[in-house]
Amino acid sequence: MTQAPDLTDRIALDRFRDRALCHADPALFLHEAAALEVQERLELVNRSFTSPAIVSPFPSVWRGAVPGAVHVPDDELLALEPGGHDLVVHAMALHWANDPVGQLVQCRRALKPDGLFLGVLYGGQTLHELRAALSEAEAAITGGLSPRVAPMGEIRDLGALLQRAGFAMPVADSAPRTVSYRDMFHLIADLRAMGEGNALAQRRRTATRRSLFTQAAQIYADSFGTDDGRIPATFETIFLTGWSPADSQPKPLRPGSARTRLADALNTDEQPLIDPARPSRD
Repeated sequence: MTQAPDLTDRIALDRFRDRALCHADPALFLHEAAALEVQERLELVNRSFTSPAIVSPFPSVWRGAVPGAVHVPDDELLALEPGGHDLVVHAMALHWANDPVGQLVQCRRALKPDGLFLGVLYGGQTLHELRAALSEAEAAITGGLSPRVAPMGEIRDLGALLQRAGFAMPVADSAPRTVSYRDMFHLIADLRAMGEGNALAQRRRTATRRSLFTQAAQIYADSFGTDDGRIPATFETIFLTGWSPADSQPKPLRPGSARTRLADALNTDEQPLIDPARPSRD
């Protein structure tokens, strides 16, 4: 069986992240917003977590989000104790995973029965404006395309990954955010300060013509620019929620096992369905 090629060049990704941490003004505001959202979601869960863990490339941002949490990097093999945690948060890194299902399975195995998993990552609508502008400019100048923005999962597909990984009661929801920039070059500078440079394993390794970026910036401004001369950049944050299976969790009823008719519950009359393929007798 042929193994699929890696999506991510981990050496390049680690280098970009280290560079972001050394940046004079690291742009980790999206991590900070995600950490606040995770805190709010945990407050809605009627439970106290005594052995939490957080998987993150930027632990300093997440240090205060979950007090007492163990922090581990998002390596291919997660340094999580099997069955040792009642909460695992996979924070803003799953979109770079070469094996996202494997990451989710490792998180599930690290949970105690009825433990909670929260995953936060960028979704498929992220940077769709930048992707479109770069693709149009590159096709016009070179006649082809090269990978420049990481492909990111759609919410439906990501929800299905939770099921594949064996989580109970899986839920996926999305929170898009629009950030305004002076131009495309300021957006790219911010992406570098986020540690979100092009770390695709199949990326072009030779220097790119300046004219390509100049034309892409013009396409971006013409296609998406606002009345004040700025450009929007979409960042879609997807939240994945699942529970480690446990006997105490509610189970769905078997089909046909209901003891009360829906019509009775709604206090209405039950009407037979009419098959449009059969002619009426009237």
